[in-house]
Amino acid sequence: MEIVETPLRDVKLVRPRMHGDDRGWFTEVFNAERFAAVGLPAEFAQDNQSFSRRGVLRGLHYQLGQPQGKLVRVLSGHIWDVAVDVRRDSPQFGQWAGFDLRPLNEAGQLELLWIPEGYAHGFVVVSETAEVLYKTTRGYYPAGERSILWDDPQLAIAWPLDKLGGAAPDLSAKDLKGSPFATAEVY
Repeated sequence: MEIVETPLRDVKLVRPRMHGDDRGWFTEVFNAERFAAVGLPAEFAQDNQSFSRRGVLRGLHYQLGQPQGKLVRVLSGHIWDVAVDVRRDSPQFGQWAGFDLRPLNEAGQLELLWIPEGYAHGFVVVSETAEVLYKTTRGYYPAGERSILWDDPQLAIAWPLDKLGGAAPDLSAKDLKGSPFATAEVY
């Protein structure tokens, strides 16, 4: 397994080793011992899967009280995934990074994104449809659920809206009511 550093020091790209031949390939997507050996969680509480069409933007979500770390994997399609550091005491507070995620990256490698607790998370679907699977370190905690506005000017996230064919992103009612970053309750 290869761990790739990103502009956000605690967010990592995880590339499991793939074993292939003329029949296809096999990989261990998650192995508790190997994850623990490289400082990633060895236990997850919940698996979530979403299916969305082009232009659906989910996020920027996080939980207070029972924060979740997320291991994100794209099963089909193409998303642009974003992590935002919302830990007030972090030197990277308010910084974000975006990642093109597909089932296999351009080099043909399986690639997952590790987003630890303390980060808001969101993504936009830039392919016709996308299926996303993510493991979380804790279960859903409705009382702690929070959302930051996806287009907050203070964060200035460079969403790839040009890949949506001129359409505005499609957001849930909850995400339309997200908080501005400056007034959001954070860690």
